[in-house]
Amino acid sequence: MDEVVYNIYGSQVTDYLEARNVLYRILPLPTTEENKSMDMALKILEEVHQFGIDRRTEPIIAIGGGVCLDIVGLAASLYRRRTPYIRVPTTLLSYIDASVGAKTGVNFANCKNKLGTYIAPVAAFLDRSFIQSIPRRHIANGLAEMLKMALMKHRGLFELLEVHGQFLLDSKFQSASVLENDRIDPASVSTRVAIETMLEELAPNLWEDDLDRLVDFGHLISPQLEMKVLPALLHGEAVNIDMAYMVYVSCEIGLLTEEEKFRIICCMMGLELPVWHQDFTFALVQKSLCDRLQHSGGLVRMPLPTGLGRAEIFNDTDEGSLFRAYEKWCDELSTGSPQ
Repeated sequence: MDEVVYNIYGSQVTDYLEARNVLYRILPLPTTEENKSMDMALKILEEVHQFGIDRRTEPIIAIGGGVCLDIVGLAASLYRRRTPYIRVPTTLLSYIDASVGAKTGVNFANCKNKLGTYIAPVAAFLDRSFIQSIPRRHIANGLAEMLKMALMKHRGLFELLEVHGQFLLDSKFQSASVLENDRIDPASVSTRVAIETMLEELAPNLWEDDLDRLVDFGHLISPQLEMKVLPALLHGEAVNIDMAYMVYVSCEIGLLTEEEKFRIICCMMGLELPVWHQDFTFALVQKSLCDRLQHSGGLVRMPLPTGLGRAEIFNDTDEGSLFRAYEKWCDELSTGSPQ
């Protein structure tokens, strides 16, 4: 259990387990990006070994954000080669992203998630009430991954975020705060659509046999940016900066209109997400795309929006277009607002 989560909910979880006569041990851990290491996974494994669990019927339960779920998932996949585990996400980002799919991992050699496995949890329990206790910045952080799926696959979700983004930030995704005279609950609709679109992409390709993945949008440059400036940027913030640049690339090569580009950037800013960063240099773009070739079977496999809620994978974007897009991106957004 993430130690911050434990400080807020530990007594309630303890009461729940005690009332059901569960034999348990809670291990509060500082699960931050800086601590996302094999050392932390080994610490968990040592505790699991000392406690003693049945190989197939007694699961490890991970309660926390995406970092916690990733580390515990890796530890579970290593112990006796596969020990069942359950994910209980407590942040918006982990609710719609880390709870879905089969990836586990830790950082290694200053590279994000360089070590990992594929092992799906036996269950993921989703409870939005956890989200009410996280800071506003972390709500925005999760909204970045939600916006990613909207831009790639669902225009309706994009338009919902355009209209209700501020409300979702203010209400922290609690359904009790439904807007007056609104027939939809933006919190439940947006989270459901984000998870469903994520599952549509991940379920047929759970082990990533096909490396053409729309869910990689915003994840070509952001891993190196995130590790370079750690802990200055949260994961979703780094992803959004990457997405903002890629929106300029799409516009530069004629996939998006200027109006669509402007709408997307304004939506990002309305969600209180960064759209530019001084350490996102063109040299970083070049290095990241070069590394991408090795990571993705010799092709860049660049997901780009071709409209609002539509996208395709591209392998032939020339460096001239990338540089012109980069210059326009810097000219227009480095001041903090569209010019």
